[in-house]
Amino acid sequence: MSDQKIEEELAFLRAATEDLSDIVARQGKEIEVLNRRVQMLLKRAAEQESEGGGGAVFSDERPPHY
Repeated sequence: MSDQKIEEELAFLRAATEDLSDIVARQGKEIEVLNRRVQMLLKRAAEQESEGGGGAVFSDERPPHY
């Protein structure tokens, strides 16, 4: 393999590594946001359950006491 071909391949691999690094960093931030949202939803669901309003209300369903 010629020196020029090796240098071209190395440049390509460096660029690919940088691109993948950027993708991983972006996905890490997205995961952090999603984790915070899940924690918020779990907390909200626990609060609703402790208040006695844990069930979902559907307008086309009759309550169980009918």
